[in-house]
Amino acid sequence: MKILNTTQIREADSFTIANEPISSIDLMERAATRCVDFIRDQFDMFSEIAVVAGPGNNGGDGLVIARQLSLMGKNITVFILNVGIPFSQDFQINLERLQNQTKVSVVELQPNYEIPDFQNFEIVIDAIFGSGLNRSVTGFIAELITKINHSGSFVIAVDIPSGMFADQPVEEKNPAIIQANLTLSLQFPKLMMLLPEMAVYIGELQVIDIGLHPAFIQQIKPEAVLLEDFIVCGLLRRRSKFDHKGIFDHALLIAGSRTKSGAAIMSAQACLRAGAGLLTVHAPDAVISPLRSVLPEAMFSLDADSEHFSQLPEIEIYNSIAIGPGLGKSHETASAFKLLIQQTTIPLVIDADALNILSENPTWLAFLPEGSILTPHIGEFDRLVGKSEHCFQRIQKQKELSKKFGIYLILKGAHTSISCPDGTLYFNNTGNPGMATGGAGDVLTGILSGLLAQGYSSHDAAVLGVYLHGLAGDIALNHQSEESLIATDIIGHLGEAFNYLHETGKDIFGFKSLLK
Repeated sequence: MKILNTTQIREADSFTIANEPISSIDLMERAATRCVDFIRDQFDMFSEIAVVAGPGNNGGDGLVIARQLSLMGKNITVFILNVGIPFSQDFQINLERLQNQTKVSVVELQPNYEIPDFQNFEIVIDAIFGSGLNRSVTGFIAELITKINHSGSFVIAVDIPSGMFADQPVEEKNPAIIQANLTLSLQFPKLMMLLPEMAVYIGELQVIDIGLHPAFIQQIKPEAVLLEDFIVCGLLRRRSKFDHKGIFDHALLIAGSRTKSGAAIMSAQACLRAGAGLLTVHAPDAVISPLRSVLPEAMFSLDADSEHFSQLPEIEIYNSIAIGPGLGKSHETASAFKLLIQQTTIPLVIDADALNILSENPTWLAFLPEGSILTPHIGEFDRLVGKSEHCFQRIQKQKELSKKFGIYLILKGAHTSISCPDGTLYFNNTGNPGMATGGAGDVLTGILSGLLAQGYSSHDAAVLGVYLHGLAGDIALNHQSEESLIATDIIGHLGEAFNYLHETGKDIFGFKSLLK
């Protein structure tokens, strides 16, 4: 699913109006109807609903939603903001329709009026400002937003929570932004909706298809892409009955230290479950001993030091190398990691302590093999490139780092982002809060290594690996709770995640998926 900026969204609207063709007022009706369909399906038991409508087209959407919900028998109160900004033409038309056709209480709000507390409403629908807002909300409207946030009502934002910018950061420490429980984003998600600092305002994100013209959507180059099944299924390969372990090649995992053997074990298990034909784990004896007892399928390379990685093994026979989980940061470990960077020509998967070593030696970035995959969480990323003033700046740094050094950078989070050397930016759409647990990142490292070992490109391994990782976590959640889910649950459900994508690929691509 493409993520467009506000200019592109306006162009999509205009193209649809001109080429469907459809009038702007009818396009507004269609968009609002799709929102009402979703609200009816999810919240049909609620009857006391407030709609807060600003003077522009976002407010016009709100008026259509109010009219249609009223016709369904809901008790609707519409609060119209009259703040000296002229009503848009489509807003005015829908205000007349609302007053003429339904029994709706319409209340005008002006800066000198008392702001209601909204506590008597089960649902408050925010249609104050849309995605075109480009300056912070202050004064009377800021007070109104605060009242809505403190009402205790279930808040639904239409298109974007009012007060938020679609594709620029909010600079204030305590901005006036609607804190929605649910955001109904029209046709496309907005970039800022997918960044972690914005989660408190977005709530659950639901993208509503409003039928914008597919010809425009197909040809436009997006700001970013939100991963979906059909994108990922197109990357997944199907095995032949004549394939053997040698075809899926040999992965090397350098991981673990005396007090962190678990990280190496989980990463190794995930590598094999992701499909590597052969796996060798290079580690000190403190790791090899427990690993041998729980993963007999793996081979082992014993480090000269009994407690941590200190010596680079022969690397020429491997076509996938991952380093980092549980590694530690001793001087000998850092020296051996530097030697690996100098000697290998294949892309590396770099995670955890290897990233921390890299952050202490940033000049090494220039010598990473092209196509290497780095998998930091936000803290590790900040150590690598310095702290960012806001989430938007962090994303820009991520993209710049990928372009500059020819690497893939996976910034882990609720919507994990993947930046590519060509400037492409993906956001993941699988995973859940239960995956915020120790070892989940080690599992991702193993999955990426296993995919690279099978001959997937760095691009395809990064995209498919992140999606599979989250999908396995979602499947695991069917058997656990967010509190009880642990990293090995993700490994245990990788097979179901692969099967889901294979079956979905058949449905999407038909017989062609069998030939990949």
